[in-house]
Amino acid sequence: MREDTKTRRQAEIETVAYELLKERGYRSTSMLDIAKAAKASNETLYRWYGDKNGLFKTMVESNAGATKAALDAAIRDEVDPLETLVHVAPILLSMLLGDKAISLNRAAAADESGELGATIAAAGRDSVFPLIEKLIGRGLETAALAAPSAGVAAEWFLSLLIGDLQIRRVNRTLPEPSDENIRARAAAAISAFTKLCRA
Repeated sequence: MREDTKTRRQAEIETVAYELLKERGYRSTSMLDIAKAAKASNETLYRWYGDKNGLFKTMVESNAGATKAALDAAIRDEVDPLETLVHVAPILLSMLLGDKAISLNRAAAADESGELGATIAAAGRDSVFPLIEKLIGRGLETAALAAPSAGVAAEWFLSLLIGDLQIRRVNRTLPEPSDENIRARAAAAISAFTKLCRA
């Protein structure tokens, strides 16, 4: 199978997995259910993803991909940390408050095994947070930023950016914000973070 065909097919399978996740929850969604709904073979799903946990891990990684790519590029190219955070903040917030992340988090909240929650943490926050920490650490090294540590400053940044918005989306008390609302929230968070960590 050609790589572009495989990528397109994987996207279709993952779309079906999101739909079943919304309808049935994590525990009641099997690889066989996903394979049937996606008109794919069960063997293909296991070959590509390993198991159900591997499929959902891939889905989380795909959802966080734009944020990670922007952070990786900024770290590699040694772009100014604050400039990078200005660029990354709306991408990150849009991803975290989007339907895909919210569907995953709602399913994780209902999954008593904790398996999906652990997968989301490993493929999401645990892979993005170190990049934000590294980026801010460079700002501390060059004295562009001031904070007790890069880890503390990264926590401040995420708290200012996200607050309780994701929880409110998960429990259905907040609708999906518009692009304009995302940009405004990101700008306000960056402004507060800059004042807090101004060298």
